Amino acid sequence: EYEEKTGRAHRPLSPKQNVRKNLDFEPLSTTALILEDRPANLPAKPAEEAQKHRQQYEEMVVQAKKRELKEAQKRKKQLEERCKLEDSIGNAVLTWNNEILPNWETMCCSRKVRELWWQGIPPSVRGKVWSLAIGNELNITHELYDICLARAKEKWRSLSTGGAEVEGEDAGFSAADREASLELIKLDISRTFPNLCIFQQGGPYHDTLHSILGAYTCYRPDVGYVQGMSFIAAVLILNLDTADAFIAFSNLLNKPCQMAFFRVDHGLMLTYFAAFEVFFEENLPKLFAHFKKNNLTPDIYLIDWIFTLYSKSLPLDLACRVWDVFCRDGEEFLFRTALGMLKLFEDILTKMDFIHIAQFLTKLPEDLPSEEFFASIAAIQMQSRNKKWAQVKRMLIFDNR
Repeated sequence: EYEEKTGRAHRPLSPKQNVRKNLDFEPLSTTALILEDRPANLPAKPAEEAQKHRQQYEEMVVQAKKRELKEAQKRKKQLEERCKLEDSIGNAVLTWNNEILPNWETMCCSRKVRELWWQGIPPSVRGKVWSLAIGNELNITHELYDICLARAKEKWRSLSTGGAEVEGEDAGFSAADREASLELIKLDISRTFPNLCIFQQGGPYHDTLHSILGAYTCYRPDVGYVQGMSFIAAVLILNLDTADAFIAFSNLLNKPCQMAFFRVDHGLMLTYFAAFEVFFEENLPKLFAHFKKNNLTPDIYLIDWIFTLYSKSLPLDLACRVWDVFCRDGEEFLFRTALGMLKLFEDILTKMDFIHIAQFLTKLPEDLPSEEFFASIAAIQMQSRNKKWAQVKRMLIFDNR
């Protein structure tokens, strides 16, 4: 009727459309295809075939119900685990806030606190615990941070306008060096946790990260900015206020291990690698021999892990748990974590050659199982011939002299 009124020509149906029009039914699903009788223009199904299709349908229903039940059980288990974890975190927060933090000096080294620490610090109190554990040996104040930041901003302005003023304490560092350092900061900020997008240009923490790194280059011009620092500063920013993050950052980088790596003290770095290999051979002799056979030295994978304190190599939540215990145990835990990693993947690594081992360790799996990883770390013994980490390191330093 519409076509007649509008004067449009009536198009004849195609052969395909003709066939579809003549069908007595339209199958709605696979179930329909199995159960429905054949159209009137086709021979009826034999009784055996109809029975077979009925059985197939019933089997499909049974399998579907099984899958549904399995999924429901999985969801229930996940919900129970999440509720259990939330209860555990809630109880831990109360313990940290009401018992441990108010009595930090007397309780921080107790067995109860150390055990609670190993399980992971609740995110809401993590920043406070890290600040207390890292300490402030440098006696940096909020005012000092403001001064360093103001000087950094002045230098940025000076460099952007082509100024060549050099202050007395910076006289040993050329304008080109300072400019390169500041340019490197800009470049690295955009590469810091790119998946989070919060540190990129326009993100909520971009300027904060830029400020802390810039202020540090003014506070320690002898160290300047080194790649990897942005990840450490970013993790601290996520857990602390800006000035407190700067204080923790500066004190953390002032620790012997971090200073050795960030100032590229080759002799001391080699000492750390040698100490690591002592415990590597002690804990994982088979893998140690395999690495030696393939000429795979610790610097190939350890440098990146140590420079960023695992924050670049591990998922962020897992890296924060490593930081928790690192704040408790110090530099030793960084190398214990490395051995735990090697132990976790020992079976895989022993079957690989140099290239594949290097690729695997510089790009770790993203779905690392948290509990298995920490169980692997716990299995590592940081004692060699009755000597602990610090003693082994001291012996190696003495031997090198």
